[in-house]
Order: sequence, then C-alpha cells, then structure tokens
Amino acid sequence: MESKETPTNIEFSNLAIAFKTKSDKELKRAAFLFRIMNQQWLVKLSTTLGLLALKLHLPFTKRIIEATIFKQFIGGTSLEKSEPAISKLAITNTATILDYGAEAKDTEADFIKTKEENIRAIQFAKANNSVPVITVKISGFARNELLEDIQKQVKLSPAHQLEYDALMEKVNAICAEGERVGVGIFIDAEESWIQDTIDRIATKMMQQYNKETVIVYNTFQMYRKDRYAYLVKSYEEAIQGNYLLGAKLVRGAYMEKERSRAEMNGYPSPIQDSKEATDIDFNKALTFCFAHYEHIGFCNATHNEKSSMLLAQLINQNELIKKHPHFLFCQLYGMSDHITFNLSNAGYNAAKYVPYGFVEDVFPYLVRRAQENTAMQGEMSREYNMIAKEISRRKQVLS
Repeated sequence: MESKETPTNIEFSNLAIAFKTKSDKELKRAAFLFRIMNQQWLVKLSTTLGLLALKLHLPFTKRIIEATIFKQFIGGTSLEKSEPAISKLAITNTATILDYGAEAKDTEADFIKTKEENIRAIQFAKANNSVPVITVKISGFARNELLEDIQKQVKLSPAHQLEYDALMEKVNAICAEGERVGVGIFIDAEESWIQDTIDRIATKMMQQYNKETVIVYNTFQMYRKDRYAYLVKSYEEAIQGNYLLGAKLVRGAYMEKERSRAEMNGYPSPIQDSKEATDIDFNKALTFCFAHYEHIGFCNATHNEKSSMLLAQLINQNELIKKHPHFLFCQLYGMSDHITFNLSNAGYNAAKYVPYGFVEDVFPYLVRRAQENTAMQGEMSREYNMIAKEISRRKQVLS
C-alpha cells in the first residue's frame, strides 16, 4: 500500500503537463472546435443540422462529424478502436471510465445489444488495469415511457411488467459481472422524470453488490435542488442496510431540457436558481462524502477547478493516501485536460470519462456536450484560451 503523502501543490495552470500528449495538429483542431462552441447561435444551428443530416443519411455527414467533434470527445467507434485513446491516457497515469454511448433506445434488440456491449466492456476493463469503471445508462435497457410509468407508480400491465423484469435482469447481470471481476459500475443520472426509477434501481444494486467493496455507484446531479438531501438520505440508508454507498457527484447535463419541460408543464423547475447555488451544494456534497469516505466511495466528476482543488486539499490536509480507492477525480474526454493531467501527475486517482460508439449512437451525447457546455458562461472561453496559450508557448519554445 502506498505510504501517506505530504501536501503537494497542484498548479492547474501548468499547460506543459496539461497538453503533454497533444500534438500541434490536435491542439489546433481543439482550438477551432472550442472557438465555435463559444458561439451559442452557431452551436444550435450546427447541432440541429447535424441531427437532420444523420436522420436523412446525407453523404459525408458521418465523416465530417468523425473528423471534428467526434474525434475531440469520443474514444472511438468500438472498444477496440478506443484502445489508442485509452493507452495514451495510461501513459500519463490517467485512468479511463468507459461509456458505451447508447441511450434512449426503443427495441428489445437494442436493449440486448446494449447489455452485451456493457458485459464486453467489463471484460475489456478486467484485462486493462487502467480501466477501473464502466458507465451504464438505464435508458439504454428500457423505454423511457416504461421508466416514466414506474416513476408515476402506474399499475403495469402484464406485458409492461415483463419489460420491467427484463430490464432488471439486464442491469443485475451487468452488476454481477462487475462484482465478479472487480470492475465498478457507474449508473448515470438522467432526466428528473425518470430519475426516481433510476435511483430505486441503483439502490437495489448497491444493496446487493456493495457489501464489501464499492462496485455500484449512483449519480447525484447537484444542479437539482433536492439532491444534497437525497445524498445524505442515501448514506443513512446504506449505513442502516449495512452496505457501502457509491456516489458519483456531477453538476448536471440536462439543464435546458429540465427548465423547458417544467415551464411547459407548469411545475416548479427542479434546477437550482443560480450557478452559485449549484456550486454550494456540490461542494457541500463533496465535503460530506469526504467526511464519510470509509463508507462512501465517490467520484468528484467536475470541470470546476475549485471543486477539484477542494478534494485534493482535503486529502492532503488529512494526510490520506492519494490513491485511496474511495477517492476518484474525473473529467470528460476532450475537456479540462489542465485539471485531469495535473492531478494524475501529482499522484491522485484521476480519470477521463471516455464514451465510445457509432456516430448515430453517440450524437445525442455530443449535442448535450455542445449545448450544455456552451450554456456555462466562460467554460468554452477557458478551454479555448488555455489551448491558445499552449499553442503560443510552443511557438516561443521553438523560436
């Protein structure tokens, strides 16, 4: 076991470390993309046209997407084609969290395919020490309408009960395989109108598989007003039920959709009234998880520098092991490299969330990345400005 570390200063501004693995060509492509993503009107136009072009099977659409936004944010079209990205991360002591990009599917054939692909991902992770966790989306195993009906406590017809039983069989099989080989399972958060159903499923899986180690993690979206209280409640239930809590902390990725639906249907928005309120609850949740780290395995999944630094400081101030399995930092593949790689360079458990899949499967994820990240004031400017500084720094070194 690694010995306790003395406090280490981390400089997220160290761009040489942040972009060490990026070629000049890769940096220029990223600068181009983030410059575009900084323009909300252009993002809305291009994502709308992209969705339409894919639906109409217009020539060259996939090639254009693959050469631009796909290449920036997606590991590859398959596990095998994602291996170069995974290996490149491993060189910097950065782990990979795999995410098969299927979501919101409609047919049993799709659901079976998603289950089989996730089992394959677990087996792939078992053979690769740099892949400790995979991510699953419950909407990849069942129709959204079914998940909504369960949340509304609608009495299920015999056919729909069979659908639900099939859903639980798939999720259980994935978690059982994760436990068997020692690979963690992140259950992603989704829209609020199906999240209660997802929470119940995640809790059942944690009750069954988190007895000795944390295998299953639920995801807590802290841009929701009720999630801090739910995190505390989840911890109390885990203590009473004699199992460990797995918690992935995120700010959230469906803000515009949530607010729009709440306004359209005339109910109060579940989303925090301000970014500051979200930040406060996120850091409260992070501090709570750290205070109970012996019973909570948690992932600090954020692009926020202050939240990332907060956990690093808590670990150092309490002289705890940086590589403790209950502490994990994570950022999305293609973003916030200055956070991820400076953390991994300093010896922390840092990872990239790496989606993979065919363009038509992962495009909803890409649209969400573009829309939500554009909505965050300053995020795209920060990414672009740092990349531009690194391009300039490299020119000065060569001159």
